[in-house]
Parts: sequence; C-alpha cells; structure tokens
Amino acid sequence: MIEKDFPFLEIKGKKIKIPLIQGGMGVGVSLYPLANAVAKEGGLGIVSSAALDRIVSKRTGKKYNTYEATYEEISRAKENGGFAGINIMVALVRDYNDSVKGALDANADVIISGAGLPLNLPAIQPPKDTALIPIVSSVRALELICKKWERFGYKPDAVVLEGPLAGGHLGFKMNEVFQEEFSLEKLFPPVKDFAQKNGDFPVIVAGGIYSHADILKWIRKGANGIQMGTRFLATHESDASPGYKLAVVECAESDIVVVDPLIKPPGSPCGLPFRIIKQSPMFLRSSLRKPKCNKGYVLRKDNEGHFSVCPAKKEKESCFCICNGLLSSAGCIPLENEPPIWTVGSNAGRINKILSVKELMDRLKGNIPDD
Repeated sequence: MIEKDFPFLEIKGKKIKIPLIQGGMGVGVSLYPLANAVAKEGGLGIVSSAALDRIVSKRTGKKYNTYEATYEEISRAKENGGFAGINIMVALVRDYNDSVKGALDANADVIISGAGLPLNLPAIQPPKDTALIPIVSSVRALELICKKWERFGYKPDAVVLEGPLAGGHLGFKMNEVFQEEFSLEKLFPPVKDFAQKNGDFPVIVAGGIYSHADILKWIRKGANGIQMGTRFLATHESDASPGYKLAVVECAESDIVVVDPLIKPPGSPCGLPFRIIKQSPMFLRSSLRKPKCNKGYVLRKDNEGHFSVCPAKKEKESCFCICNGLLSSAGCIPLENEPPIWTVGSNAGRINKILSVKELMDRLKGNIPDD
C-alpha cells in the first residue's frame, strides 16, 4: 500500500487523511452523492453551490431558496462522516451571500471560493470552525485577498492555486493560458513563499493533476495537497448526465479547446477563458439559439441596481448561455429544450471509462494500478 506516502492535509485543525480535494464542479456535477463518497474514502468532498436552489427543488419536489438548498446539500454531504465543504463562485453575485450563510450554518468543513476574488468572504458571517479558502491564479491575487482580509482580522485557512490546465473558467487572459510563465510549476514557488511568510497556511494546487504520481510530485515540491475535478466527473457518483460522462470518455486530447468570447466566440458570458469539449451542443449551436437569460445566476446589476445584465440575454454571436447549458449537462433541463455545454480539464482525453469513487480513490492512493 503506497497510501502511507501521503501526509495529512491539515486545514484549520481538520486532519484530512488523503491530501486530495475533489473539485466543486457546477452546475449539478458535484452534489452530495459525490462529496459524500469522496469524504468516505478519506478525501475532502466538495459540493458546488451553482444553481443549488433549482437542483434541490427539482430533486425533492419542494421549493428551496439558495440558503435552504445549500444547508440541505452540505448536511447530506456530511451525514456519513469524513470532511465535506462547498465551492462558491464569486461570479454568482446574486446568490453568493446566501450560499455562504447556508454553508456556515450547516457546519461545512470548508468554503472554497473563486471565479473572482472573494474579498469580503470573512465579513459575511463569522466562520467559526469552517475554513475559508480562496482560489487564486497568481501571488498578486493572494496578496490582494490577504490585504483585504486583514481588515476583518482574518487570514486564509488555506489557498487553492489553480493553473491554466484546469477545467471550466480560467483565471487567465487568453494569451496567457498556454504560456510557460503562467504554468502551475512557475506560479507555485512565489505563492508557497508568500503563504509561508504570512501564517504558513496550506497551499493546494489544481489544474492538470491526474494520477497518483502527479500527487506525489506536487507533495514533494512542497504543496500541502491537490485539487482534482474532471476525473471525479467521470464517476458513477457524479451527477453529470449520462451524455456528459459519455462525452468525456469518448473525447480525445484534440477535442478539448479553450474559448474566449473576445478571441474565439462563442464563449462564456462571464468573459473568462473557458475549457470545454468542442463537440458541446450549445457551443456548436449558440448562433441558432434565441438570446435569453431566464435563470439569472450570472446576472450583474444595471445602473439602477437591478440584476438584469448578461450578454447571453441580448445576443448570441459571442457567447453561449452558461446557466442553461450547464443545467442541461446535469440533466436538470430536458435536452430538447436546451443543448448542453461540456466543460472539462486538460486531461479529459485520458479518461476511458467510468469508475466508482472508491476505485478512483484507490488508484489515486496508489493502492491499485492506474490506466
């Protein structure tokens, strides 16, 4: 058994047996069944907050608001023991505070927050035993967060450093995604150095990590843990739709592209580079779809303070509708009503079958050979 090579990942007094965080994939991929299964196997299971009100309401047949749905999902993720938390995107402005409050009241072990800088996260509600963990893509972003959090008398309990090989939204300009100077290997040393000098909080690396050997490599480089998303998407416990999982199993490396609405439309209305499978139906058919925004998760406020601004609401040439595309990918909208968008990490082309979380974790622990 090679599992003994791994140190504990300790975050705010919590000793996570396997230094592995399952990525919070939204919409509707990382829900309580996946987080619960990862926690049971000794990792840190993560729920995605995106559209939880709609997802939990559909699943239960009862109307839930964002706070109630978050509380419900975290409670269920933790009900069989182990450690579980939530990923809350800053870009989901309308629901952000209610998601944080629901997670804290449900005693989430961690709140991980990215897709923007979570500058006010510690001020929303006293976190008590819940660890607050920002996601950054540079030491500069971490410095800004720490400077702002100092005003609240708080330091990060850990940080996730996400490189440009990750899936979904990327915290880089399009021309930076494939440059070596922005690789995880180049970004890690200054972030680790800053963390050590400012409280010595754990640094978790993410983006392009696939195997047991990759995990060991990063632990030896000085990372305290790793975060991994796409391999957990392709598990039985993941709530991705069967079509989404099949697309991952069947895709090749050449099928995975990074799109930007400013460079290679269509892209995400959030305006960030976005890694997807190029055969994603919504990506291919965006120009055929009538512009609409009837879910509103990525809306911004207009000049009068109303949540009404979204590029996908007005035109279709430069962006696809991220809310509806991802809800369709999780089976939350009938395929005949909305085409799905399939977001993946850079290593999705290496996945050739669907596994149980237990088998995947055994491979990542080094207990059984990996493909």
